[in-house]
Amino acid sequence: MFYFCSQKKSSIAESTEIALQASAEGDNRAMERKNTHHTHGVRTQADASVPAEKALKKLKEGNSRYVEGKPVQRSFDEGAREALAQYGQNPFAAIVGCADSRCPVEILFDVQPGDVFVLRNAGNTCTHAEGSLVGSIEYSVGHLHTNLVLILGHTNCGAIAGATAMALKDKENPNGGVQSSTLEKLLGGLRPVALQALAELPTTATAEQVAAHAVKVNVFHTMEKLLTYSEPLREKVREGEVCVQGAIYDIVTGKVEFLGPCPRQALVLDMGTSLVEHKIILEGTKKSSVASVGGA
Repeated sequence: MFYFCSQKKSSIAESTEIALQASAEGDNRAMERKNTHHTHGVRTQADASVPAEKALKKLKEGNSRYVEGKPVQRSFDEGAREALAQYGQNPFAAIVGCADSRCPVEILFDVQPGDVFVLRNAGNTCTHAEGSLVGSIEYSVGHLHTNLVLILGHTNCGAIAGATAMALKDKENPNGGVQSSTLEKLLGGLRPVALQALAELPTTATAEQVAAHAVKVNVFHTMEKLLTYSEPLREKVREGEVCVQGAIYDIVTGKVEFLGPCPRQALVLDMGTSLVEHKIILEGTKKSSVASVGGA
């Protein structure tokens, strides 16, 4: 009987200690959220928008921590998830990156959920006027008031390497080869990028060297296309509200090279085109073709 009572008291004491420890850990996590500069511990609509210059600085600092192996120790728990769900997202940057699994955007910039608005596809491209990509960026800079848009390419990009190989193989053919799949159409859309990279290098450049340079060319190309297809984005850039920048992530060193704005940005900002107008023109062309066939 004495043994049973002693064992019961011991179990109660252990349970109490575990409960107190769990409570203390919960209090510590709550205190960590409280000690951040965010109203609810994580970035939400309750916080002010971050200026583009400061947002860029945050990304640079985050990447430095990642490279050094010293990420911020965070406790993203149930309270943080509830805060984002209740008060809404308020990302300080929008990032267009590659779908490559070796390029985890949130990790390489050492940020947490709610910090960045991420869009990814093979080759971080906007060659074919992807409406979902353009529309998503417009949503971010418009509805979410994000002031920095970063186009992030990376070294050893498979999409760029494939596009380069196709372009070099069919460079004598102005229209490229036959594109029988959606993937080949995507790579074919990157053909101008590969050919520009080829033209900017010595004639002795290897396919690997062309592909490596094409990564940078493609980042600028995507920046130009985004601005070309989106009048709302161009307007915000003209007014100085939003900044569009480029960068390249090295998958070996982990470092991100920041490239700044695209060289031809001033020229692109003077354009009067948009994705909507582009679609209307295409639809009008198709209708005219159908009418011509019908009339014939």
